[in-house]
Amino acid sequence: MSDNRIVVYKGPGKVAVETLPYPKLEVPVEVADAMGMSRKADHGVILKCVSTNICGSDQHMVRGRTTAPIGQTLGHEITGEVVEKGSDVQFVDVGDICSVPFNIACGRCRNCREGQTGICMNVNPARAGSAYGYVDMGGWLGGQADFVMVPFADFNLLKFPDRDAALAKIRDLTMLSDIFPTGYHGAKTAGVTTGSTVYVAGAGPVGLAAAYSAQLLGAAVVIVGDLNADRLKQAESFGCETVDISADATLRPDRQHPQHQRGRLRRRRCRFRGQWSRPRRGRATGRRSQLDHGCDPCRRRVGDSRPVCHRRSRGFGRRRQGRHAESPPGARLGEEPQLHHRPVPRAEIQPRADDEHPA
Repeated sequence: MSDNRIVVYKGPGKVAVETLPYPKLEVPVEVADAMGMSRKADHGVILKCVSTNICGSDQHMVRGRTTAPIGQTLGHEITGEVVEKGSDVQFVDVGDICSVPFNIACGRCRNCREGQTGICMNVNPARAGSAYGYVDMGGWLGGQADFVMVPFADFNLLKFPDRDAALAKIRDLTMLSDIFPTGYHGAKTAGVTTGSTVYVAGAGPVGLAAAYSAQLLGAAVVIVGDLNADRLKQAESFGCETVDISADATLRPDRQHPQHQRGRLRRRRCRFRGQWSRPRRGRATGRRSQLDHGCDPCRRRVGDSRPVCHRRSRGFGRRRQGRHAESPPGARLGEEPQLHHRPVPRAEIQPRADDEHPA
């Protein structure tokens, strides 16, 4: 077999391409010894790397921000062709074009079965979770190389069904190993859904992936902010609104009043809650009610002398055993709400003089 050229860390700000032996179907010695597994990896494959990306995480090591030792191999965003497979691999064949997730997982431990493959318990003796070509991640060789060994191939590899179509789109498909899933995960974790308004801070590769993912998840508007005009232009190319955050953002004098009206919508900021709240119509009178979860200073500013309602900040519902929990004016968060009324037994109700039909 041929040798294997691979990118290696040589100190802060320095990398080199070195030649290592062709990889074998074996797990690293430190993993095998610590986990009590056989070094022979019949569950793995050897990939010939077709394309790869440089991740920002690689930059952390290259710039000396980690404890990476001299000689640390690099690269965890891998797309490649299977050139050799172990006897236990059943669903991937030689010649298949596959995307390799950046994290290594066994598919057998509890975390993997629950979908938490980023914290697999069987691939890194130092801690849960592992990756190719990264410091303190179990000693797996990196993928910025000619060849790389992928363990637990049936679980870890994403096989493209059409080889020719995959090779024609290989630069796009390379994003599937890390960049695009990272952006999608961010949008999904943020709760983006149908009709959402989304702001993405930063239009780098992951930021653009997050913006596009927000559109896939149904966002109505996606706004991307950045300093770089080319990045903003790229965001605009697939339908995002953009904000050049290097531009002057000073508000006009007529826009600086906290009670500025925009149409029929007024928004006020509650300094305790840190949220924008939207006034709503009162149920009975049709007049505008004030902040449901506002603080006393906010209510005084907008002319509301009613007591401060803590039903949200204190965890109360709209009703608590038939009573509404409120605190007196000037109360602070954390004080126990007082009950401004109590249920009165029917027998204690005194009829009014003008009642024609007393209870």
